[in-house]
Amino acid sequence: MLAGRVHRTPTFSSTALGAHLHLKAELFQKTGSFKARGALNRIAALTPDERRRGVVTWSAGNHAQAVAWAAAQYGVDCVVSMWEGASPLKVEATRAYGATVDLSSPDPSVAYERARAADGRVFVHPHDDPWVIAGHGTLALEILEDVPEVATIVVGVGGGGLVSGIVTALAGRARVVAVEPERSQAFRAGLEAGHSVRVESATIADGLAPPFAGELALQICRGNVDSVLVSEAEIADGMRFLYARAKLACEPAGAAATAAVLAGKVDLAGPTVVVVSGGNTAPEQAAAILGAR
Repeated sequence: MLAGRVHRTPTFSSTALGAHLHLKAELFQKTGSFKARGALNRIAALTPDERRRGVVTWSAGNHAQAVAWAAAQYGVDCVVSMWEGASPLKVEATRAYGATVDLSSPDPSVAYERARAADGRVFVHPHDDPWVIAGHGTLALEILEDVPEVATIVVGVGGGGLVSGIVTALAGRARVVAVEPERSQAFRAGLEAGHSVRVESATIADGLAPPFAGELALQICRGNVDSVLVSEAEIADGMRFLYARAKLACEPAGAAATAAVLAGKVDLAGPTVVVVSGGNTAPEQAAAILGAR
């Protein structure tokens, strides 16, 4: 369903990051992040009746844009439940792809409940839908083609949709390290509790700041990933490194995995691929982080 409809993003070596290190530049994906993979896979699987009913989703921005874009590919009406304080850049991009954006909710939890209550529409969950997770797994298949000897994949995690897709596609062929902001630990909290739990988030990496992780994602990843945390300063360092040394203009969420490697928090035994996704950040935020010392 995805071949030829999403970009096959490049994987290239980065000796500046470390020996046997590679970067998977997923920020060059449609809509600027891996989210396009799962969104298109989910929309493509809708029945004719579901397409007529339309879809609704809930997101801070990258999944919102991806679902809006994917829905437009199939002529499906799309509503996105966001919330006050969401990135204006991501809100406008979501609208530009043709979706109706609801910004009436005061916070992510209320926005989630509003989306789930939408009458008649199909809810496209960002990290708890098997079609979405399967679509995300195609990123790992590309890594296996580009770096067949890969021993470790390091990836930023929010709700768990991408990391669970990677774990599923790898089927044990490489270790997976999931990197979260210290100030947004929905995934780690869910792994420790054995189920999804609500958390508060306050991080510059808004793409990794859901109020909870997906139950299906947690089920897939439990016992199959290593969990690492990075500070806000480390995320900013990762973003500056990628901009200056790899020429990748990513958002803070896209720099989390690189941040963990730079901070020495990942065992680098064997070939390692670090995922860089996404590329949607306001110029003002990017300038402030890149200009800081």
